[in-house]
Amino acid sequence: MLIGAISYGIYNFEGLKEEKLRILSELEESRARTTELLLQSREQRGVIESFTGQIQSLGSTVGTLEKLAATDKELLKKYSKVYFLNENYIPPALSDIEEKYIYKGSTNFEVHVKVWPYLRNLLEEAEKGDFELSVASAYRSYSEQASLKSGYKVIYGSGANQFSADQGYSEHQLGTTVDFTTAKVGGEFSKFDKEPSFKWLQDNAYRYGFVLSYPPGNTYYKYEPWHWRFVGVSLATRLHDDGKYFYDLDQREIDKYLIKLFD
Repeated sequence: MLIGAISYGIYNFEGLKEEKLRILSELEESRARTTELLLQSREQRGVIESFTGQIQSLGSTVGTLEKLAATDKELLKKYSKVYFLNENYIPPALSDIEEKYIYKGSTNFEVHVKVWPYLRNLLEEAEKGDFELSVASAYRSYSEQASLKSGYKVIYGSGANQFSADQGYSEHQLGTTVDFTTAKVGGEFSKFDKEPSFKWLQDNAYRYGFVLSYPPGNTYYKYEPWHWRFVGVSLATRLHDDGKYFYDLDQREIDKYLIKLFD
C-alpha cells in the first residue's frame, strides 16, 4: 500500500509539474500574442497619425494655394521701367481715404481696399505723435497717368522721364502707393525729406507695410522722398532690418512674400 501511495504521489507530482509547465507555456504564448497585438496597434496608430499628418499638411498646402490664387500677383511686381500694367488693369476694389488726411486740392484720394487699414493706422499713429502727414496722391488709372505724363512733357520735355513714369509703369496704378506731403511743403515734394514727418516715416513706415520706392542713387527715377509703396509688413520689415530697398531684391525673392502681403 505504501509503495502504491508513493508511486501515486510521484505520478501526481509529475502531473502537476507538467500542468504547471503547460500553463506557463500558454501564459508565455498569450503574452507574446499580446505584445504582438500591441506592436501592431502602435504601428497602426503610427500609420493613422502619419496619414492624419499628411492630410493636415495637404489641407495646409491647399489653403496656401487658395490664398495665393486669391492674391493679386501684380501687387509685388517691380513696375518702374521693368514690368508693364496694361490699360485695363484696375485694383479689384478701392477705398476712399478719409478727408482729414487728404492734402487740399488733391484729386487722387482712393487706395486699394486692403491697403487702406494699414495706411489709416500709419496716419493715425503719425497724428498721435504730432507728425503731420497728408496724402497728395494715391491711385491713378492708366489714362490718368498718361494725361499727367503728357502735361509734364509739355513743361519739362524729356526731363519728365526722370521723375514721372509712363502709363503702365506707375506704381500708383496698383492702388498701393501714396505720395505724402505736409502743409509747409505743399506741392514742392522734393523738400519733403526736410520735414520731421519724413524722418518718422523712415523709422516707422515699415511697421505698416510701407517702403520708400526711390531712395537716393536709385537707377529708375530721381530721389522721391514723398513716394511710398505698400509691400506688406513682412517684406517691409525685412527691407528695413537689412537696410535695403524694394528694387534691390530679385523679383523671385520678392514673390515669396506675396502669401504674406495682407497678414
